Amino acid sequence: MPGFELFGDKERKEVQDVMDSGVLMRYGFDGIRNGHWKTKELEEGLSKRMESKYAHLVSSGTAALTVALASAGIGAGDEVIMPTFTFVASFESILTLGAVPILVDIDDTLTLKPEAVEKAITSRTKVVMPVHMCGSMADLDALKDLCDKHSLLLLEDACQAIGGSYRGKPLGSIGDLGCFSFDYVKTITCGEGGAVITNNQDYYENAHKYSDHGHDHIGNNRGAEEHPFLGYNFRISEMNAAVGVAQLARLDEFLAIQKRNYTILREALSDIPEVVFRTVPTGGEENYSFLNFFMPTEKLAQIAHQQLIESGVDGCFYWYNNNWHYYKKWEHLTNLKSLGNLPKDVQEGLPDYSKVDFSESDKWMSRNISCLIKLGWSEEEVVARAKTMKEVIKASI
Repeated sequence: MPGFELFGDKERKEVQDVMDSGVLMRYGFDGIRNGHWKTKELEEGLSKRMESKYAHLVSSGTAALTVALASAGIGAGDEVIMPTFTFVASFESILTLGAVPILVDIDDTLTLKPEAVEKAITSRTKVVMPVHMCGSMADLDALKDLCDKHSLLLLEDACQAIGGSYRGKPLGSIGDLGCFSFDYVKTITCGEGGAVITNNQDYYENAHKYSDHGHDHIGNNRGAEEHPFLGYNFRISEMNAAVGVAQLARLDEFLAIQKRNYTILREALSDIPEVVFRTVPTGGEENYSFLNFFMPTEKLAQIAHQQLIESGVDGCFYWYNNNWHYYKKWEHLTNLKSLGNLPKDVQEGLPDYSKVDFSESDKWMSRNISCLIKLGWSEEEVVARAKTMKEVIKASI
């Protein structure tokens, strides 16, 4: 991770196909395309790879979450349960629809804690949204049981976890809906892009229409298409999809490299008794895009993180103080800072996050260090990196 590290002739070939035809839009212009439909090709490939009946590409992972929620009829006042550790896009997609993001604690998986989810369910809850942060997953069996028990939708945000699996099924394919991001720093990238996958035909039909101004996409005359409901523009371009076609074909190659590099680092740090690795639920396999571990205390985590930086070990993150990924720095959500008036449902329904107790999440995040696994490292570079990391962390304890 990320896929741009290994851009090459395959990506250039797919992009050149689009340039030669001159058609950058995914819809229409049939006669001058020279048979190139990169978005359709990527959707078909993604559907097959993710073992889902339907896949629809959109402009970003944020758009994918928004479209997925909208396709299932989520709207004003509906509550969506999400974790305290994620990317800001999770609550942005919910707020875009006038729905209410309900933050709950994580556990040692660094994802949703099922017991916390159950406590947060109300009569207004419609969706549980686990976010498979840093390449690994929540206890999806437990979350599915809760969703079945309370008649809720399970929406997997697998934007950071493409290629991971749970009990033999690809992450994203286990819930009612799954979402991926293909932005510039993901394991496979389109530059900008995202996707919604599902086995539900109604959700798919809603998704492709909603993301293109409500067009029904019936026939081959775009000007004659009907609009069964209101929509917006979340289309991906053919240029972005072309890069994705090449990158998806290389996913297994990327995953193998990530696993090799991850394993070398993990084995080195396993010799340090004080280092405890994140929990991967039984039956789960990470996509190996990050190595996550816990230090004994918050202070030691901060010291180790700083010393890793000073030792030239780049790409290690201390998310506890991160502006984008942890609730503690989401002042714009806590204080409802918006350019315009927010819907009344949001203003009245959003909890006061300045007063909510997320000490369970803090217990894990304050001790966590998260290390990006790069594709461009040689094996020799990874071995050297592992040696440095081991020495630095041992010295910090």
